[in-house]
Amino acid sequence: MSDYKLLIGGQLVAGDSTMDVINPATEEVLAVCPRGSERQMNAAVAAAKAAFKGWAKTPIDDRRACVSKLADAIEARTTELARLLTQEQGKPLSESTAEITYTAAFLRYLASLDLHGRMIEDNETRRVELRRKPLGVVGCIIPWNFPVLIVAFKAPVALIAGNTLVIKPAPTTPLTTLRIGELCAEIFPAGVVNIVTDQNDLGGVMTGHPDIAKISFTGSTETGKKVMASAASTIKRITLELGGNDAAIVMPDADPVAVAPGIFGAATMNAGQVCLAIKRVYAHESHYDALCAELAKLADAAIVDDGLKQGAQIGPLQNKMQYEKVKGFLEDARAHGNIIAGGQVEDRPGYFIRPTIVRDVEDGTRIVDEEQFGPILPIIKYSDPEAALAKANASPWGLGGSVWGQDRDKAYALACEMDSGTVWINKHLDFGPNIPFGGAKQSGIGVEFAEEGLNEFTQIQVINEAR
Repeated sequence: MSDYKLLIGGQLVAGDSTMDVINPATEEVLAVCPRGSERQMNAAVAAAKAAFKGWAKTPIDDRRACVSKLADAIEARTTELARLLTQEQGKPLSESTAEITYTAAFLRYLASLDLHGRMIEDNETRRVELRRKPLGVVGCIIPWNFPVLIVAFKAPVALIAGNTLVIKPAPTTPLTTLRIGELCAEIFPAGVVNIVTDQNDLGGVMTGHPDIAKISFTGSTETGKKVMASAASTIKRITLELGGNDAAIVMPDADPVAVAPGIFGAATMNAGQVCLAIKRVYAHESHYDALCAELAKLADAAIVDDGLKQGAQIGPLQNKMQYEKVKGFLEDARAHGNIIAGGQVEDRPGYFIRPTIVRDVEDGTRIVDEEQFGPILPIIKYSDPEAALAKANASPWGLGGSVWGQDRDKAYALACEMDSGTVWINKHLDFGPNIPFGGAKQSGIGVEFAEEGLNEFTQIQVINEAR
């Protein structure tokens, strides 16, 4: 098994203990990984704090150059990193390759952004200037569904703003991030980027640490509430990208054959383990049966297998805890709806569940009202688009949503009424580093990507000078 190290103060070091990382396709130990301790987390924060002043004073073009160099280094190792990512996360190799490719693209684009101050007033009595300054040490808590790409959502903007980082990967998917840490050790000054693993026991150390100025967290809403409460002890800045229960509303004029592939793909990418995935579909009664049949056909044809195997379209759930949770949703779907495709737990090693389509199901059931975060898609029949909209908006979450229909004006009007941070029309899961991304309601606080995301990692300072 390969040797993995933490990154603390520019040095690659062993953890104070170790932990096993499991391949979700085989349930076998993939690697023994260093496990950081509270002492090591505190050392990483201290290193980041010590490096902050020098990094903040480094010209932004030099900071950009470091981030761009990291993008080049990651891209050069795409094949190696993608294979490792599939082994620890489970997604098909094609999806892992795309994740590494997008990671490099996000790093490059976000590194190109600039910090924009502005002159508010400049006259004979006063000069008022707005500046943007870095915050200090930023703690990044990364989930297991996109363990590399989500680092690229946070790190480049934090770094070019002049902050230093402590990154905490998810305990079930730390390996690819630690490999990237080896590249960071060669590119960034000591202490600017630090990576410490844990067994979900160091999050509170980060969120309550007095020397961390901001926490950027991606994960579940319930954990996000704990992060927010802990960060309140020192009034930390926070960005929270949390859970979702994205609704797709299929309008009466939609062609079920045409829209089914887009809906199915957006529901089952990464085995449904996508915060922005379609989690429920509201289909008009005029095409309900046809759409259900098309989605069932796609589910039956999907190839579920080890992500390293040629032709695999859907891999396993990432970890045993999520696997057991999704099996509970299967039981609920079977009890309250009609499963017309899938529904089986694969009789083999690994956390495999076939894509499952559930019809004749209503709001008020777990599979509709809660976030399944797995490859189970409930289809709810409606007769009035306004009623479907009301049901879609009744959720406590508001991350994303989509409207599917041929009348663009009607689809747009309905999209504008959805209580979601992002709403797509005739597509889903289309995002990029130049498009601001943030959730409504309990799906999060703050914005990622684009200039709006960069500004989240800065402190506004106003210089007000008498003339």
